[in-house]
Amino acid sequence: MNPEAMKPYGLALLDYHRGNLDATLAIYRDDGWKDELSAKTFFRQPEEYELEKIALELCRGRVLDVGAGTGLHSLFLQDKGLPVCAIDVLPEAVQIMRDRGVVVARKVDILSFENEKFDTILMMGHGIGVVEDINGLIQFLNHVIGLLNRNSQILLTSLNVQATDNPVHLIYQEQNLEAGRYFGEIRMRFKYGDSEGPLFGWLHIDSETLSDYASRAGLKCNVVRQQDDGNYLACLTQM
Repeated sequence: MNPEAMKPYGLALLDYHRGNLDATLAIYRDDGWKDELSAKTFFRQPEEYELEKIALELCRGRVLDVGAGTGLHSLFLQDKGLPVCAIDVLPEAVQIMRDRGVVVARKVDILSFENEKFDTILMMGHGIGVVEDINGLIQFLNHVIGLLNRNSQILLTSLNVQATDNPVHLIYQEQNLEAGRYFGEIRMRFKYGDSEGPLFGWLHIDSETLSDYASRAGLKCNVVRQQDDGNYLACLTQM
């Protein structure tokens, strides 16, 4: 993931952290669809989302929090007494995490992270999306298995975009398929204030496709909880 693409997101988080409670991130998809996301969302209590609450209850041992953002999950796990290493590509996120009391917060990309082992790798907020596309997913799975202790787990949330009934999104999925792409590949850019990042990819992966590619990497995929809107929590373990 290109850190420059995520820069507006980092600036929005930092502004909110410094007191601008109206900080809002603009999202522009490459087909012209636009959305907005309040930075407040990333400072929520993790128990507010059912899937995240379940995931946090399942965490054990030494935890690697990938794309940790504001550190909301790391802080929760620290309070439970678990040793946590929180990583993010954004310096703004690392600064916020350290300000909020995350003990170990590092600026590093998951694909560059090595030589350490963990019992749980945590990727909340559809964090698996950072792989951008199917090829990125393959690269990620082959890399991350080297970070796992024996009997370890990867807990992640993602989305089956086909669960939507919004015609704008369904047309976008069809255009992806016509272009030879996986239907859950998104191309978008972030904008916050005067900061606008370049176009980047984001992967929403359905659980069946995730399970297929996970098995090729030597991992078993178990869907812990599936929601009607397509969101789900998965647990990957070594075969």
